[in-house]
Amino acid sequence: MIIQNVCQFLETFAPLRLAEDWDNVGLIAGDRQSEVKNVMTCLTITPESADEAVAKDVDLIVSHHPLPFRPVKKLTTDVVPSALLWKLAGAGVSVYSPHTAFDSAAAGINQMIADKIGVVNAKPLAPIADDEAGLGAGRYGRLAGNVALDSFLNALKTEFNLDHLQVVNGGRDEVSKVAIACGSGGSFLDKAAHVGCDAMITGEATFHTCLDAKAKGVTLILLGHYTSERFAVEQLATNLKEEFSELKVWPSTDECDPVETL
Repeated sequence: MIIQNVCQFLETFAPLRLAEDWDNVGLIAGDRQSEVKNVMTCLTITPESADEAVAKDVDLIVSHHPLPFRPVKKLTTDVVPSALLWKLAGAGVSVYSPHTAFDSAAAGINQMIADKIGVVNAKPLAPIADDEAGLGAGRYGRLAGNVALDSFLNALKTEFNLDHLQVVNGGRDEVSKVAIACGSGGSFLDKAAHVGCDAMITGEATFHTCLDAKAKGVTLILLGHYTSERFAVEQLATNLKEEFSELKVWPSTDECDPVETL
């Protein structure tokens, strides 16, 4: 088994053509012909998850967020992104990132959230032109019926194991049509409003996006960036284990949400 075998599966699961133009996706560091035995998924490569990868002899990290996200001019230990790359390269750890390709895939993160919360016949908020497979960024659709806002929020807290939610109340007591944009999805607010959504679920949004949501009458629900995406890399580890029974695959046990509610 070589790195390229895993890359081919990931590119079939989350085609790289779905990624945003500004993104950095695919095999970012490594040798496609290198042997692979141990694979770790994570949301983000941090000092903690990088140390875990090195300590557990990982051959390939599949990190949702790319490292580096922006180009680096020097590969030194002076700044965190290049220092992490230097450490991983020195230990022979390859890095693959599906990022926005995974967000927008047919069975990607936004569709996974839609399925978790009971959105019926979800469609992309930003569909790919002339595409018949329903691929594209974000999702929106209807719930099975009108749901009281309080009940909907409580259901989300239960589904995502949250004690609290940040909510911008759009002024509606019920929710029926819902938009979804994982991670930093505030830029999809206008599209959600345009298709008549009562609410939009995302990870995080700027203060001005929150004001805009209130003005547009769209209830904005902020799960937290980590919460809106981490569950999906855990599922991705399961998918990889099912596809490659000869590999040892696990989601990082050492990464955590950097944001705490105190």
